[in-house]
Amino acid sequence: MIGPRLTTVFASRWKALFWAISILLFAWRVVPAEETQATKAKPVQTDPWALDKK
Repeated sequence: MIGPRLTTVFASRWKALFWAISILLFAWRVVPAEETQATKAKPVQTDPWALDKK
């Protein structure tokens, strides 16, 4: 297993807190943002034969 053993990580509250923050920081850096150039909202094509309902 990579990293410290869980019994040593949770031996104190501060170690557990540091471990949890490092996992959250890792996840925040690895997961891409939702808003990128490829995923920006494209205009919705409307039906030219549809009736306008205002």
